[in-house]
Parts: sequence; C-alpha cells; structure tokens
Amino acid sequence: MTAETIIVERDAGVVTVTLNRPERKNAANGMMWQELHATLLEVNRRREDRVLVVTGAGGAFCSGADIGDPKGISGDSDDPPLTRMRFLGSVMLALHGLPKPTIAKINGIAAGAGLSLALCCDLTVMSSSARLSEIFSRRGLSVDGGSSWLLPRLIGLHRAKELAYFADTLSAEEASTFGLVNRVVADDEIDAFVADWARRLAAGPPIALSMTKKLLNDSAAVSMAQALEDEARCQTVNFTTEDTREAMRAFAEKREPYFTGK
Repeated sequence: MTAETIIVERDAGVVTVTLNRPERKNAANGMMWQELHATLLEVNRRREDRVLVVTGAGGAFCSGADIGDPKGISGDSDDPPLTRMRFLGSVMLALHGLPKPTIAKINGIAAGAGLSLALCCDLTVMSSSARLSEIFSRRGLSVDGGSSWLLPRLIGLHRAKELAYFADTLSAEEASTFGLVNRVVADDEIDAFVADWARRLAAGPPIALSMTKKLLNDSAAVSMAQALEDEARCQTVNFTTEDTREAMRAFAEKREPYFTGK
C-alpha cells in the first residue's frame, strides 16, 4: 500500500508504522486516519506480521487530531460529526483489538487523540524528553479516542479525572509515576530498546500471545469464573498447536524454541 501520511516498514515479522506529518507534529488528518485503518486491517490479515510498533517522525509522536482539516477525521467533508467520530472509533478499536502485540514508541509530544492512539497499544515506551497530555478540555472538548475507557483501567478513576479535567502536560517522569507508560528510556536508547522488545515478541508464539492479549483485554468485563473458563478453552487450543509441541521439545533439548504460528 502506498501511503501519503504514514511510513510502513517490515523487518523479520516487525511492522513499524511511522506517523509522517512532522511539519504538523504528526497531527492526524483524515488521510492519516484512513491510512492507519487500512494498515491495521492489513497487519491483521498478514500471518507474517507478528508485532506492530507505532511511532512518529520528526521528534513528535502525535499532537492529536488535525482539527483544521476541512475534510474531517473520516476524510469526507459531507460526513456528519457523529459519522466522523465513529470512524475515529473504528481506528482505535482496530488497534486495541489487533490480535498481535503492539508497542507505542513515544517520542516528543503525544496529546489528545494522539495519546489515545498510544494508549491503545499493549505496551508504551517513552523517551525521557517526551511529553503527554489529555489536552481535550483546553480545546473545549471531552475526551475521545477511547480515553474514557482506557484511562480508568490504566491508572484508576481519580487519576483519570485529574488528567482529563486539568489537561496538564506530563513529563516522562510524571507519566511513569501516573502509570501511563511501561518504560521511560533515554532519548538515544529508545530505538534500540523498542527494537529489542519487538524482536522478542516477534520470536514468541503467535497463537498463545494472541489469546493472552484477548484474555487480558477482556478481564475487566468478566467474572473470575468466566476468566478461568476462557483460559481453559484457550489453553486447550494451545495444546493442539505445533508451537506448544515445539516449546516442549525445545525445553527437553535445552534450546530456544522456534515458533511458526501453527
């Protein structure tokens, strides 16, 4: 797929999507949302794509939705506001529900819908000079992009309200204290750190990791009894796979397993 606003690179099972509007701090216009959505659907379909990394070009992650785009979020100026916002929701759901591990590599600013995009990923790694903001209230807006669902689950209801009400800009240290990110890494080390995590995940068992992601994402909405039942079904599937048999052989032979996703 030829894209205008994102760069898609593939290397040994790792797909890196770079938001590429650096002159606007990667503010996401309608074209970017459309290209992101199409790319997420493609990564979902491609068996050889095992891990997704989302990052930004030019020293920023994403400064939010480009509210100055005359075509709007959906890329069609004739769409009513609700249709536009529902399209944004479909992008966030495609990322959050992608049945493969995802990593947000946050460099520079991640604000508004850009922060929501990062939080939709499974893992978040932030450079030490990066900044985060739930900036919506400063623009006279309520939170969107899934933040009303994500924030309370990540950091608790009271802290979520603090971030959403005041729309303060957090340093990497403050974001880590809040529990918004997995790791804070020095600016000159973040590329190598994320590359190592991505390689390790790409070498993991795709079926098992996919089911683990689903179990964890669903955990807040189910009872303990239901979670145990869901785990039992997933584990039953795992025992039928070649990957689990390979893991058992590798353990017996004292070597690293080679997973194929079968």
